[in-house]
Amino acid sequence: MLDESLLDDPEALARADRRELLRGAAEAGARVRTAVRHATEAGIAELKPDGRPRAVLIAGPGLAATGVAELLGTLAGASCPTTRLTPTGVAPASGALRWELPGWAGPVDLLLIATPDGSEPGLELLVEQAYRRGCSVVAVAPAGTPIVESVQGTHGLFVPMATAPYEPTEPLAASAPGVLWALLTPLLVLLDRTGLVSAPPEALEKVADRLDSVAERCGPAIAPYSNPAKTLAAELAEALPVIWTEGTSAGPAGRRFTAALAELAGRPALTAELPEALAAHSVLLAGALAAGADPDDFFRDRVEEAQALHARVVLLRDRPAGGLTAAPAARELALSHDTAISELEPEEGGELETLAELIAVTDFAAVYLALASRA
Repeated sequence: MLDESLLDDPEALARADRRELLRGAAEAGARVRTAVRHATEAGIAELKPDGRPRAVLIAGPGLAATGVAELLGTLAGASCPTTRLTPTGVAPASGALRWELPGWAGPVDLLLIATPDGSEPGLELLVEQAYRRGCSVVAVAPAGTPIVESVQGTHGLFVPMATAPYEPTEPLAASAPGVLWALLTPLLVLLDRTGLVSAPPEALEKVADRLDSVAERCGPAIAPYSNPAKTLAAELAEALPVIWTEGTSAGPAGRRFTAALAELAGRPALTAELPEALAAHSVLLAGALAAGADPDDFFRDRVEEAQALHARVVLLRDRPAGGLTAAPAARELALSHDTAISELEPEEGGELETLAELIAVTDFAAVYLALASRA
């Protein structure tokens, strides 16, 4: 049950935010700037790569590393294969996870390690394995953690993660706002130097500015009626989010939103990319989850009887390829089944800017939903 009154009370939101999630979302732009500075101080800007790597391998725990891998893969496109190394183990605890290089990995490949923890023995073993194979290794992790010595001891490059200037009162979630940008930004600087992505300093400054702009529009002091993140959180209060994405940047943003809803707010969600989402979810919208599926809902006692769960489409749009768009068909399908639809579309800008805006707004929405649901 969503406590919508909480969304109108910034002080109550602050008291409920024991994990400092709102603060992390507001500081995302600052994290980008700090991460760029850390990358520069680590010497990435002075690197002179001898050609491009054959493949980029990305390792790290949890949703943070998953998000980094997916975003780097999206931005790199077909210029270089980008693969996340999926960990194995008996538990998700840092001491239980293990990673293995693929058999073909060798001196022409690049291993990137992204971890907000840095104490994983499995990553230390992976670094040693990469050293024996001749892979180049670059790691982003908190300073002073065990992975630092492993990377530097095998002639790898270490970049300190841009951490908050305060200690969180509870362990930081992997999908917490700010963590993604702290891990991703130094790797964007690196891959810009190798020519795999376009992320020059001016583009990253625009990303930071866009994140700051979203924080101003979506901050806790902004009323729900003019706050797109609070509005979206309220719309999803009693709904099953069905997230449809269109455009290169929207896909990763939608999948991150799905993961953040689960980890932060404890809410399930479905996601798919247009136009295939229309076929994948058409039966779902025509079934019991459709808003018009229960004709007796109009007569339901709003106090005594719990509201039935209905689907709500969330359409995340970026510039579609070739100017073709399935958005009209998406709206028609949703409305034909009496299914409400929410839409988010970023302002004009570069690929990194639009991606940052979609991620930032949905991050704020997931946080508000978590806080107002007392998750």
